[in-house]
Amino acid sequence: MIETLTVPAHLDSLKPIAEYVMKVAKMAGLDKKSMYKLRLAVDELATNIANYAYADDHDDKKDISLESNISQDSLIITIKDNGIPFNPTNKIDAEMEVVQKPIEERKIGGLGIFLAFDGVDDFSYQRVAQQNINTLTVYHHRD
Repeated sequence: MIETLTVPAHLDSLKPIAEYVMKVAKMAGLDKKSMYKLRLAVDELATNIANYAYADDHDDKKDISLESNISQDSLIITIKDNGIPFNPTNKIDAEMEVVQKPIEERKIGGLGIFLAFDGVDDFSYQRVAQQNINTLTVYHHRD
């Protein structure tokens, strides 16, 4: 089963994105912990897209597209944008270094990509035809 959502790449779109993620996660039969971790992961990526992907682009066509594929074994959510190239996997090493520091030595913020990766079982990034394509997979972990 495939469900889609396309919204403007604005912070105002985070609520409908969260509602979409929770809807498809429930349809996929994910347990509550997996649902909320997935919602956080998608929220972090969508926030980055809204804040940075279209920074140099003054075109009104600034969207975030989500597509979910629900199977017996997993839920796959693909997030696409036409913004500037950004591969989140290139940031994970730096964020892992921050996580390993004592809390009193950490700066506030800067862990969004870590949280996104931590919330899913598999993550991949591709740049295809001027699109950033982030794919998040969660396997069934039932209550």
